[in-house]
Order: sequence, then C-alpha cells, then structure tokens
Amino acid sequence: MSLNWISPADRIKALPPYVFARLDELKAKAREQGLDLIDLGMGNPDGATPQPVVEAAIAALQNPQNHGYPPFEGTASFRRAITSWYNRRYSVELDPDSEALPLIGSKEGLAHLAIAYINPGDVVLVPSPAYPAHFRAPVIAGGTVYSLNLKPENDWLIDLAAIPEAVAQSAKILYFNYPSNPTAATAPREFFEEVVAFAHKYKIMLVHDLCYAELAFDGYQPTSLLEIPGAKDISVEFHTLSKTYNMAGWRVGFVVGNRHIIQGLRTLKTNLDYGIFAAVQTAAETALQLSDDYLEQVQQRYRQRRDFVIQGLSELGWNVPKTKATMYLWVPCPVGMGSTDFALKVLQQTGVVVTPGNAFGSAGEGYVRISLIAECDRLGEALRRLKQAGICYQPSYV
Repeated sequence: MSLNWISPADRIKALPPYVFARLDELKAKAREQGLDLIDLGMGNPDGATPQPVVEAAIAALQNPQNHGYPPFEGTASFRRAITSWYNRRYSVELDPDSEALPLIGSKEGLAHLAIAYINPGDVVLVPSPAYPAHFRAPVIAGGTVYSLNLKPENDWLIDLAAIPEAVAQSAKILYFNYPSNPTAATAPREFFEEVVAFAHKYKIMLVHDLCYAELAFDGYQPTSLLEIPGAKDISVEFHTLSKTYNMAGWRVGFVVGNRHIIQGLRTLKTNLDYGIFAAVQTAAETALQLSDDYLEQVQQRYRQRRDFVIQGLSELGWNVPKTKATMYLWVPCPVGMGSTDFALKVLQQTGVVVTPGNAFGSAGEGYVRISLIAECDRLGEALRRLKQAGICYQPSYV
C-alpha cells in the first residue's frame, strides 16, 4: 500500500542530504565487496573509555536508586563536577544550580537550543565550514541561516568586519567553534574579545562549541568564551565527554553560561526527554575528575598521530600545517577535484574513508577532513594505500 500522501514536515524537506549517512551506505557496500576499510571519516575516537570511568558506572549500576528517572536538570554532583572542572581549567566561576546543564551529548543540546530560541525567519549567523549541527539545527527550527564563509588566508577565522551592517542588526544568534571542527583552526583570545564586543553591540546571543578544549598540543591552551569579561551576559558554551574521554557512545555532555539562556533550554528539554541515566552521569563526573596525567596521555597520542600523518602526506605532495588542537586534519583536494569526488575515489581505490568538506557547508568544498582515530600502524597502512594507488596532491607528483 502506497503512503505517498504522508509527507514529512517542511523542516525535514529543507534539510540537505546528510553526507555522513551517505558515507555509511558507501562503506557498507565497500565491506560487502570485501574491502578492508580504514575509516577516518567520523570523529569517533578509538580505544576504550578510561577504566576508572567504567568502574564508576558499574558501581552506579548496582545502586537501585539510580534506576529511576534522573532529575530533569541532572544530578547535583555532576553539575558540581562540571563547574569545578571549569574553575580548574579556566578560572571561570559558575553556579552549578543555574549555570550548568547536563545534556544527552552536546549535539542534542545544540539542536534543542535552536528550537528553544529560534523563531521562523530569525537570522542566525553560522560559519561555513562548520559542524553540521550548527547550521542544520537552525534550519530545523525555521531560522534563516546567514553563512559566514571562512577562508584559509584568514586562518579560517570569522571576519566580523565582513558581515553587512543590515545582517548584523537583524541577527539573533551566532554559532561558532574554536578549536574548530572541521578545519582544526584555533582562535586567539583577542578574537574572542572581538566577538563579545560585536555581540554586545548588536544584541546577539553567542553559542560557542568548545568540544575540543582538551585536545590541544605543543603548549597551546584553548580559550573558553566564558573567560572573556561580559561574555556570560550573552553566551552559552557547549562541551562533550565524547572525544577526550572516549565516551562517544555514552551520550553525555553539558552546556554552561548565562542562566536565562540555559533556563530556556531546560524548559524545552523537560517537555522532550527525562535527562541522562544517573549511572552515566556518575561515570561522567568521574571522567571530569581524572588527573592531568590522563589528559597528557591523550594529547600525546593525538599529537603523535598528527605528526605521523602530516609527514606521510608531505611525501605525497601535501603541505598540511601543524594543527594546535582537535583530532582532525583539514586537507585540500588534488587540483581540479571536488571533495565528494575525491573522497569517493579514495574510498573505492584504497578502502580509506575520509569526509568530503562540503558535508560541513559550501565553503568546505575543495577539502576533506581526516580523523586521527587509528593507531599509527593503521594510519601508515592508509598512507601506503594512497601511495600505491597514485593518489597525491600535485598531478605532477611521481
């Protein structure tokens, strides 16, 4: 029986195809053909969740008090762990009762924040390229996305001066993300100060995604937006435990910042979900309390992978700058190739999966993102396959 009279809502029809879903289809077909895939496409960390975190979760599972509905606003102990972490990392004072809210992963929170604050037609400023939830969530909410096209010659930083006066006057929210997914760009403290001044001038809410705060290398320390004077008056900042703590499947993150903005998100969420399983919150609380030794091990692992892959790509004609943070490399496509075509060629000829840059917005065209989510022996095999297939940056490369 045909159900062609049942039509999705316009908000679903407005969404562009989700490239990651298409990649999953192509990966499944490649596996059916017997290809040994090396998947460097998703930002899905390899390795196990730290053992103390797992043990804390097991102990919490044994406690029947954790088996019921958790508090809508998250457990008090997890909220305190969040605010203590911010104070330790950034010297930012936050009220655990009103300025911190646990989330079912930061993606969930980013999307629901858009629904809580964006009316149909509201103008939302979003960089391009960007993490897809930053522009897809406003579209779902009915907003009008104004893309801020980022450029390599500007180190992939937002050019606030290039935003037309009329657009700035009408904008309601600015989403941004440094250290950046997908470009791995970092922003100096001066940039954050300029963004806060810009937002105050035009009465724009700031939404900063700080998901890669701890994956920083070579002495670099990312800036929290909330460190900037006046930022908490107009801002919230999102974080996740997925990357640093190998907890992607646990689905736990949080948002901190302005209490009134957080209250709007909390109100929406009380109508949509019952929060995070209390045992998972106990595990997340334990993760945030791990020693700096653990963090240094994680940073060293990704730094070694970064250096290894950059060196390997240089032998194939690429000149990829050393990144200061994140688990990604943002790599230009060979001359004359689009990002989808290049990613497809690499997958079909080598079994290596990379993400086409246009998955992150139109300004990501001409690049692919490589996730450093495998050990160096596996990354070396990926590089060997690229070389064997003759895939390189310069057409004249031999």
